Amino acid sequence: MIGLAGVTLVACADKPVPSRQLTGANPTEGLRVIQAEGCGTCHRIPGVQWPRGAVGGSLDNLQAQAMIAGRFPNRPDVMVAWLRDAPAMAPDTAMPASRLTQDQARDVAAYLYSLDAD
Repeated sequence: MIGLAGVTLVACADKPVPSRQLTGANPTEGLRVIQAEGCGTCHRIPGVQWPRGAVGGSLDNLQAQAMIAGRFPNRPDVMVAWLRDAPAMAPDTAMPASRLTQDQARDVAAYLYSLDAD
C-alpha cells in the first residue's frame, strides 16, 4: 500500500505545468498596472521593489500553482475574474474589488503568469 502511495505522489509531481498564456495580453503593461494600482501593498510580487506586502501572500511562481486563493482553478479566465472582483467570487476574501478593466486584468494576469519562482 505504501508503495502505491509513493507511485501516486511521484506521478503527480511529474505533471507538466499547464500553459496559462493569454493571447494578446501584455505582461509589461501588466507590471505597470500592478505598480500603479498598488498591488504590492498586500502582495509580494517579483519585479515590484516596494512596497512588498505580506497580507495577501507572495505571487511568486503563480504559473505553477493549481489554485487561486486556495479555492479556484488556476486558469486565465478565472484569474482575470478574480483580479477584477474577488469579493464576487469569495465574499469572505480580504482582497478588494478592483477598478481594472478586462484588458488591464488580462495584462496583470499575463505578467503574473510570466513569473518563475525566486
